[in-house]
Amino acid sequence: MSNLELAEAVGLSPAQCHRRHRRLEEEGFIARYETRLNSYRVGLNVVAFIHVTMEKGHIRDLSKFTDVVVGLPEILECYSVTGDFDYVVKVIASDLKALSNFLMQKLMRLPGVSGARSSVCLDEIKCTSSLPLAE
Repeated sequence: MSNLELAEAVGLSPAQCHRRHRRLEEEGFIARYETRLNSYRVGLNVVAFIHVTMEKGHIRDLSKFTDVVVGLPEILECYSVTGDFDYVVKVIASDLKALSNFLMQKLMRLPGVSGARSSVCLDEIKCTSSLPLAE
């Protein structure tokens, strides 16, 4: 929505709205802007969630692992988690063969990785980056 539309929606002048918007950016409340592409339209048809297990004592390999993960374009999201696994990774690929190649040629070769269990997404029910803020 344009600044003018936003200003009208919240009952402020465009100048006031612009100042407040810029302040939210400067204070870090707005982290980034992005365009969400339709993955199927660009040939990326497989989404998988991979639970990664690190070798015992993996703490020495932690920065090596995270440095590589950040640079892999197939990885959309990566979280350090509690429980039976060390990380949960969301991966996108063109097809199952590409996913298999990613797992075997890239992920399983990362420093400290001892195992991975994947779940292929059958259908996307909800995917949003909106936060549940009170109105």
